[in-house]
Amino acid sequence: MEDVGTALAETALPAISPLAGEPIERADAERLAGVLKALADPARLRLLSLIQSAPEGEACVCDLTAPLGLSQPTVSHHLRILTEAGLLEREKRGVWAYYRLVPAAIAAIADLLTPPRKRATKKAR
Repeated sequence: MEDVGTALAETALPAISPLAGEPIERADAERLAGVLKALADPARLRLLSLIQSAPEGEACVCDLTAPLGLSQPTVSHHLRILTEAGLLEREKRGVWAYYRLVPAAIAAIADLLTPPRKRATKKAR
């Protein structure tokens, strides 16, 4: 089940990297900054790591509070931010919500932040 936040993030990321040699448009820079801001928190980075390393590649809020040492409402807040940024998808099962990474979103951010390789040019002698 895809979350609305995931669908939004897939269309919200800019098509061109800020490192591609061309200036990034202001609106694209603002959207990318929003996603990066969601990542720029130690608790959220740990959440991504805990979820990715979970046996099934997914975790419930109830599985994440103890390792983080944070309350359930605080963990839920961080999970909501990551989900709205499109980095996690959420599936409701009964009273619990389970979260898993969106590999395509993580890969898209990595691609945007990886400078293109310059072609090797041979000097003519």
